[in-house]
Amino acid sequence: MNLASLIPFASWSVLTADFLIVLHLTIGGVTLAAILHLASAKWRYLVRNIAISLFGLFPLAFVLLLILLLARHHVFPWLGNPLPAEEEHPLNGWHNPAFLAAREIIGLLVVGWLWRRFITLQALSERSEADWKRFTTTAYFIPVMHVIYGTMVAWDFEMTMLASWESSVYGMYHFVSNFGMLLSMMVVMCFVLDRGKRLRKPLPDTVFNYIAQMMLGFTILWTYLFFAQYLTIWYGNLPEERNRIENMVTGDYSVLWWSFFTMKFIIPFVFLVFTYFRHSPVSIFRIAIIIIIGTWLERFTWIAGSVNTGPFVRAHMPFTSVFDVVVTIIVAVIAVVLVRRALARNEVTHSGFSGNAVRAA
Repeated sequence: MNLASLIPFASWSVLTADFLIVLHLTIGGVTLAAILHLASAKWRYLVRNIAISLFGLFPLAFVLLLILLLARHHVFPWLGNPLPAEEEHPLNGWHNPAFLAAREIIGLLVVGWLWRRFITLQALSERSEADWKRFTTTAYFIPVMHVIYGTMVAWDFEMTMLASWESSVYGMYHFVSNFGMLLSMMVVMCFVLDRGKRLRKPLPDTVFNYIAQMMLGFTILWTYLFFAQYLTIWYGNLPEERNRIENMVTGDYSVLWWSFFTMKFIIPFVFLVFTYFRHSPVSIFRIAIIIIIGTWLERFTWIAGSVNTGPFVRAHMPFTSVFDVVVTIIVAVIAVVLVRRALARNEVTHSGFSGNAVRAA
């Protein structure tokens, strides 16, 4: 018996949720910069170097992916406990360990190459008309690749955790949820950097209003996809689809389910729908923190909730073991160090973050 087998699946789910948050921050920042460029948003020049600095998390995302793939028998329930051949929904070709590792590693490397090319071309985009065209052409591929790769990640690390469960909108649901979290992280970074006077060029308050409008839009879109998926499963009333939702909504993780729904819809919508809060950087910052926490809970609930613990076994709650706390702290500290270095390298900051803005908020 190795050490990994002593760690419960829910604790591995904590690490998986950490990985997904880091991954979507890694790829989301460049996607935001590409979208703002394609939309010809004038304020993109104020935030694009902050956004692409999140790509500094790429080495951490890659290492976490390798760890999860090496511990795959403890991370993926269908691999640790494969379904017997006589089951109604036997494992298909998608549930193949070698194919899983190959598509995830190759996919992340391709994304890394394309994202790095975008960042390089952005720095050279105003050198000549030819450079501008190459940069714009590359920008077109970024959102497309993000959706394709993000859908694969959603399927592998959440949807197919329960091999017999599927949803036609889960890929988009996953993408919208995490991009809303990316926007929230942008607010947190901009607020902390600006109020801590670490930016070389201070940000006007209008930037927070622009991002808040996008946060409101993605909050509404996430809620639409949330109910579109739920209602389809509810109307179909198929046990293999309905049981997974019911286990999360009414089981041990019900408190997490309703918590992330409150944090990702009720609180953001109730406040951001009013102009006053969309023009208050402090309010936007606080709402952004809530959305980030809600997104982490959402990721954990979908992953850990894919396995029914049974009527006489209490589900493991996150951060109730040393493993959960230690790995998350390690990931968070490394992430902060990598982003600080990327911000300095991209000439965004003088010397990194300051805690004064957080305490003031």
